[in-house]
Amino acid sequence: MKNNILKLDITKDNCPITFVKAKLFMENLKKGEKTEILLTEGEPLENLPKALEEQGYKVLNINYVKDNIYKLLVEK
Repeated sequence: MKNNILKLDITKDNCPITFVKAKLFMENLKKGEKTEILLTEGEPLENLPKALEEQGYKVLNINYVKDNIYKLLVEK
């Protein structure tokens, strides 16, 4: 059985809203669950991975998607 990965798109948002939305989203996950977060380069890409790790989440992967969009794979 394949594990479904939840997705959060914050590409239309700017800091600090990107962190607030991601943190609220992550709080609803169970320990061990993973999510993909789509975000833009610049402040969100520079700040969000570090901020999530400081909150105890594990950033597993950061991938370029297209244009200025990146995808974080994060585990609670």
